[in-house]
Amino acid sequence: MIDHRTAPYAALVLRLSLSFFFFAHLYRKFAFFGFDSWWSGLAKQGYADWVLGYTVAAEFLGAVLLLLGIYTRTVCLLTLPVIAAVAWHWMTRKGFWFGDGGAEFPLAWSVMLIAQALLGDGAYAVRVPALLPWERGLQRA
Repeated sequence: MIDHRTAPYAALVLRLSLSFFFFAHLYRKFAFFGFDSWWSGLAKQGYADWVLGYTVAAEFLGAVLLLLGIYTRTVCLLTLPVIAAVAWHWMTRKGFWFGDGGAEFPLAWSVMLIAQALLGDGAYAVRVPALLPWERGLQRA
């Protein structure tokens, strides 16, 4: 049974947690590794420039738009391929367990993105017009 009084706040907590993860990921990328070092390192491993650009754009949009609750479902679905790729990257190199640097956390992050896409914006989301065709019929929480 779903408690309709607290469900929007549960979605809010999940949305803010996901936003924090994206901000932390971006911060690590720019503050610790250095953006140029990160980009050139992955380019040397064979990743195409458009993949790296999509990764940075998805992480930035995930951080900002999830924080505000703007197009939450769409943002979650657009960032999901990046996190799934991160999970695959670490699964093939280190295995599953996060203690070994594996894919455990990125897989949990992927499940959280799917849950947020199913839940919607939650409480305290910025209300924007439904410009995307698939969001016009959805009722805001």
